[in-house]
Amino acid sequence: MGHLDGQVAIITGAGTGIGRETALMFADEGARLVLAGRRIEPLNEVVELIKTKDGTAVARSVDLEDGDAAAALGEWTLQEFGQVDVLVNNAGHSSRVRSIRYVGVEEWESVFKVNVEGVFRLTQSVVGSMIERGGGTVITTSSYAALHPGLLGGSAYSAAKAASYNMMRGINAELNSRGIRASTILPAEVDTPILNNRPHNPDAEARATMMLPEDVAAAILLCATLPGRTVIEEIVMSPTQPRDRSVDLAVASKAGSSDEKN
Repeated sequence: MGHLDGQVAIITGAGTGIGRETALMFADEGARLVLAGRRIEPLNEVVELIKTKDGTAVARSVDLEDGDAAAALGEWTLQEFGQVDVLVNNAGHSSRVRSIRYVGVEEWESVFKVNVEGVFRLTQSVVGSMIERGGGTVITTSSYAALHPGLLGGSAYSAAKAASYNMMRGINAELNSRGIRASTILPAEVDTPILNNRPHNPDAEARATMMLPEDVAAAILLCATLPGRTVIEEIVMSPTQPRDRSVDLAVASKAGSSDEKN
């Protein structure tokens, strides 16, 4: 028997990176999965992988910048499966422009829509059902930048991830007594596609020092599979090996400015 047999889980950002690895691990533990993200093709690939091992998964194309669409995902899952036991808020993105001096309003709002409003609306859409059933787990992939903001993550991303982290802490303060537990994963550098949006795209040597998506997925799985009597409130993760980030920071400091190319 798997640790998640009979449970239904929603995983956002499930087509690549941390979300993909989380989906595969959850499937191995017997969860029935709703995999969501903007692009349907990579989601379908993950679904097919799961089905080859006799798992259950469906893909849903959802733009999580759209709060109504995020809420509709939760509502659809409850209608189709009758329950949501685990919600993994993993989808997110950062702004290309990192500095508070230069980041534009549109980029700032986009980052907050995905990392804060999307998390809020999707969580709200399922947490009432969790309370009615007497238990549920909400796991959110935040970022090390929520604790240590700066140019590497960027002003918008750091602030948004801090908000989602605080949201999870608020859920524990309010709803632990109702059987609801919320976990926040706060990883530092992970070699995932989100790095491609950085002003300075890390090269292979830099990426070799970073954590891999399956490292973070294993932490998410732990939060979901411990007995309901235990909540992991937060896990802070970082690469064991340090690296020189001076070039990354120098490039990030100019991104969006008039002398960006200099």
